[in-house]
Amino acid sequence: GFALAAVLTAIPFWIVIYDVFRNPRVGAVVILIFAFVQIVVHMVYFLHMNTKSEGGWTVLALIFTAVLVVITLSGSLWVMEHLDYNMMPMSPEQMRSMP
Repeated sequence: GFALAAVLTAIPFWIVIYDVFRNPRVGAVVILIFAFVQIVVHMVYFLHMNTKSEGGWTVLALIFTAVLVVITLSGSLWVMEHLDYNMMPMSPEQMRSMP
């Protein structure tokens, strides 16, 4: 587990240091994939999470946590996007058309 985690850490560093991908978006997506794989490695090898431990409650708690994180992040991004749109300064044409 430790060797796999070390390799999954070293490869993204190598990608960034040597500028392996010309397009930064491709590099970011590849690094995010490595991050997701590393999360799974940590959960399996270090936290010993599987469907049989504690009657499956650890996996159920993980799914519940993931749902809450997705709801919180998407709601925060939605609110920030709408605040950005609604709080933008008006153009002179828009100010003239106000009553």
